[in-house]
Amino acid sequence: MGDLAKIFKAYDVRGVVPDELDEPTAEAVGAAFVEVTGAGSVVVAHDMRESSPLLADAFIRGARSRRADVVHAGLGSTDLLYYASGSLGLPGVMFTASHNPARYNGMKMCRSGAVPIGGDTGLTEIRDRAAQLVGVTATPSGSLIEKDLLKGYADHLRSLVDLRGIRPLKVVVDAGNGMGGHTVPAVFEGLPIELTPLYFELDGTFPNHEANPLEPQNLVDLQRAVVDNGADIGLAFDGDADRCWVIDERGESVSPSAITALVATRELAKYPGSTIIHNLITSLGVPEIVREHGGVPVRTRVGHSFIKAEMARSGAVFGGEHSAHYYFRDFWFADSGLLAAMHVLAALGEQERPLSQVVGAYSRYHASGEINSQVSDQAEALRRVREAFEGRGEPDELDGLTVRGDGWWFNLRPSNTEPLLRLNAEAADESKMTAIRDEVLAIVGKVSE
Repeated sequence: MGDLAKIFKAYDVRGVVPDELDEPTAEAVGAAFVEVTGAGSVVVAHDMRESSPLLADAFIRGARSRRADVVHAGLGSTDLLYYASGSLGLPGVMFTASHNPARYNGMKMCRSGAVPIGGDTGLTEIRDRAAQLVGVTATPSGSLIEKDLLKGYADHLRSLVDLRGIRPLKVVVDAGNGMGGHTVPAVFEGLPIELTPLYFELDGTFPNHEANPLEPQNLVDLQRAVVDNGADIGLAFDGDADRCWVIDERGESVSPSAITALVATRELAKYPGSTIIHNLITSLGVPEIVREHGGVPVRTRVGHSFIKAEMARSGAVFGGEHSAHYYFRDFWFADSGLLAAMHVLAALGEQERPLSQVVGAYSRYHASGEINSQVSDQAEALRRVREAFEGRGEPDELDGLTVRGDGWWFNLRPSNTEPLLRLNAEAADESKMTAIRDEVLAIVGKVSE
């Protein structure tokens, strides 16, 4: 039996297979999911990990044992599951551990229309009911329909961003042996794109590198391939392909803040005056550019549940995060790495400049990147930093401590799961950013001693 208390997180289910997550646990969660949501039908998809089909099948048995009909989409990315939930009008479950190592697996759950299920919107109740149902078996009575949704997903994305008229582009894609290797060819088929694939073989052991583009070492092969092939752009996806990282023609990383600003301007051109969501550690340039293009920027806490909730509340057309998650009203307020990539390809292919020049207009500040410090007393460290910067900037505590001065800011926030403080700093002047960063780290370091 798996450890339900350990594997149910704030927004999803994730754990080591089989020690923490096994088939009896998945079956119990399937039954509990139907009971708690009241679903008459459920759509299920899974990634390429070795354990994913088995866990998905177990979940399906549990769901059918509670008389729910199941649409089994088989292999898919997480945003394909969101497409399935939205287009079919069904609650859904995706079996994936995203960018986690091979020994992990998990579940991302949503209600009909891709509305996320988190700890305060049903996930806790599903956990508690599943704990009562582990080992309880019942004969499946709901129907099972296998349905290939890849073409419908690809057609839907292509209807949202028309790439047929762009200039020919040389594109290198690193799928990291994850689900991008399944979805990218379907979406790019027939477009004026010369595709160079890296690690498109579906392999949940991740033999080449971890499928986590936020770690610089996982981008090295893509950066080299872009330069060696004289490509216009490189794209890197995580394991379940809901995140996308962009590399320019020089082999340099493009900040997700710049991508957020770029896509925001395109969505504002389509929907003038709309709201754009950004979290509090995206660049100052994002709200500036949104305002300059007639939009309304709204700042949220870090975390996809906060972004999605605020998007639904405000009717925002788009939302972006520093973690390379991008959310679209036209995609049921859900995130899609490939849809964001298509917006970048459109912006690049509709004119003649190289990508570095295109995104340069959206990069106005110097950022530290996220720096983690291990701290035993997070509250004391935050108190000392707040005291040190008193009177030097405007503080707020939306998520940790943010202090904003003239052309600079920093945010210092605690991790929810580890004894860490995460620092992000930014300034118009690189030396100012460096000075702010080093001052905060020095204070935090003294608490750690």
